[in-house]
Amino acid sequence: MARKKLHATLEAGTGTYVLVALVAIVSIFPLYYTIVMASHTNAEMAASPPPMFPNTSFFGNIHKALEMAPLNKGLINSIIVSGCITAGTVALCTLAGFAFAKLRFKGRNVLLGICIGTMMVPTQMGVIPLYMLMAKWGLAGHLTSVILPTLVTAFGVFFMRQYISKAVPDELIESAYMDGASTTKVFLQIVVPAVRPAMAVLGMLTFLTAWNDFFWPLITLNSGNPTIQVAFQSLASGFAPQQSIIMAGTLYGTIPVLIVFALLGRQIVGGIMEGAVKG
Repeated sequence: MARKKLHATLEAGTGTYVLVALVAIVSIFPLYYTIVMASHTNAEMAASPPPMFPNTSFFGNIHKALEMAPLNKGLINSIIVSGCITAGTVALCTLAGFAFAKLRFKGRNVLLGICIGTMMVPTQMGVIPLYMLMAKWGLAGHLTSVILPTLVTAFGVFFMRQYISKAVPDELIESAYMDGASTTKVFLQIVVPAVRPAMAVLGMLTFLTAWNDFFWPLITLNSGNPTIQVAFQSLASGFAPQQSIIMAGTLYGTIPVLIVFALLGRQIVGGIMEGAVKG
């Protein structure tokens, strides 16, 4: 009887479906209207009322966008930069999170506090000394100057430390040590499989942050070697920027993000749900 009542309570009603449908429409509409704008000319978009359905000018606008700005070069650079930053951040932050969560060493809490405290410092305060350092090392203008400073983030370390603390029981690690396992083996065979959902979430957030970063790549990279976000500014040049071409270029630069989300979406949702259940 209690199970039937619980099932009836959890069963979605008509209002739930309507609400979910409205939220989905509101969420998808900006992407859909970007496609609409990218597939029309400026004159067609200036009509009243504006068109609400895609047209046949989509590929022509993308071709014009590729002629106006080095989007292909920026796309390749952004894939390299975002991929390296994501891989480095996930690997190093998981290692650091494991150390802070499960290993015992002097100054652990102090170091963790310092790490978290760096999150309070605005990024803009470190731009000048960071650029001077990159220039001294001869990295200014190269993709390495974008990748190197963001291989580890305080948020990633704290996020993985909190997840590992709850997802991996101390008894499991102690039993592995008693069986003769080394710390490296414990990390690779016990910790990593247990925290894959959190690694996927951190990877997605890191990839999006690196992909959308405009400020630091604009400073350290030159116009001939841009990331996709820096390359976008070339589309807005001129007295009267063509909005349709800008939207076409923007959509072209969004495709890799959609692919990453499609690949990691299930892991991300699973990680969020698992964290919610454990909390």
